[in-house]
Amino acid sequence: MITLHFDMIQTVGLAIMVYYLGRFFLRISKTLRKFFIPAPVVGGFVFSIIRLILQVNGVCTIVFDQTLQMPFMMVFFTAIGVSADVKMLKIGGRNFLLFWLISIGVILLQNFLGISLAQLISGDKVMGLMMGSTSLLGGFGTVGAWNDMYMEKGLLNAKTIGFAMATIGSAASALTGGPVAELLIKNKKLSTPNFDKTKEPKKTFDIKADGQQTKPLVADDFIKVLGLIFVSVGIGVILQRLIKENVSIMGVQLNLPSYVTSMIIAMIYVNTIGKVNGFSVNIRAATLAGNIALNIFLCLALIDIDLMQLKDAALDLVVIMIAQTIFIFLYAYYVNFYFMGRNYEAAVLSSGLCGFSLGATYNALANMDSIIEHHGPAPMAYLVLPLVGAFAIDITNSIIITLFINFL
Repeated sequence: MITLHFDMIQTVGLAIMVYYLGRFFLRISKTLRKFFIPAPVVGGFVFSIIRLILQVNGVCTIVFDQTLQMPFMMVFFTAIGVSADVKMLKIGGRNFLLFWLISIGVILLQNFLGISLAQLISGDKVMGLMMGSTSLLGGFGTVGAWNDMYMEKGLLNAKTIGFAMATIGSAASALTGGPVAELLIKNKKLSTPNFDKTKEPKKTFDIKADGQQTKPLVADDFIKVLGLIFVSVGIGVILQRLIKENVSIMGVQLNLPSYVTSMIIAMIYVNTIGKVNGFSVNIRAATLAGNIALNIFLCLALIDIDLMQLKDAALDLVVIMIAQTIFIFLYAYYVNFYFMGRNYEAAVLSSGLCGFSLGATYNALANMDSIIEHHGPAPMAYLVLPLVGAFAIDITNSIIITLFINFL
């Protein structure tokens, strides 16, 4: 059998081709677009199937140089920290705090549910933890970030299981989000806003980040952002080591991933020195840099997965995915709706909670879009969910996963 070796640059080049392969399938498939499956995931799994067929039939095996996978991942997560403006959190106020606490409840219960069911089915608690908030609320990026630590705990097929769970979760988030809100509106007889359906409803408050929307992006914007990201990563790695060596909880060292500490360093900068003229960074440039890094990182990770590794975990995956979906539906319907105000805005936010608890923030926004299109705007929901789903919950999730994985 022939072995094909791809060096570092060739691997990235192939990953980008796989991204466009995913874009092609999204263009021709309404189903994939309906469930908001990301292009790297579509292309990555198609390539993985082709790779599996070639390997099973004895045609060839493929070996990739994944040197750049980790740097792309670090750029993505640190860019989230660059975009974290404390001023926005203050605007969210009480609703932000409440929804953040509700989301912490999701993390804890997803992990307890995954671990408990996996222990009953196969006895593998580490796999159960992967099938909790790591792959569901955390999503593809979190799975990739935690893969090495799960492998150290003995789950050698962690990435394959996590990506499979996250992919199915993306579909489940679309299937649960809309129905949850519609049932709440109907069963609770909620009053909805009156609006002109010939016009696009306003989704959120008109908050501008220092007028940056109107300024054209130039090379200097990206150089400054990337400079901040790489410096934050460098300092973050040092901070991560210091925390691991000097901080413990109940006798267990706190081993945070370095991307979390890098996010924190970037966040501190943009909310202190970054407020001074000449030292600020362009948030749009940071968002674009993060999105580019995420897409390439996902493609790099997905082209290297072995689908044969899903065979032994199939029963756990199906049972736990069904249980997690039912749990999120009930949690959004009863818990989130009750604590977020028992009104129309709370119903829309419950739809969003299904989106990012099983998928990602873009799944959540897609769920909420489908509701406001028929029932009217929900500005509070559109302010609070991105603040929690796109930043605050990533750090919280990482800390909680750290505690769980260190005690398994």
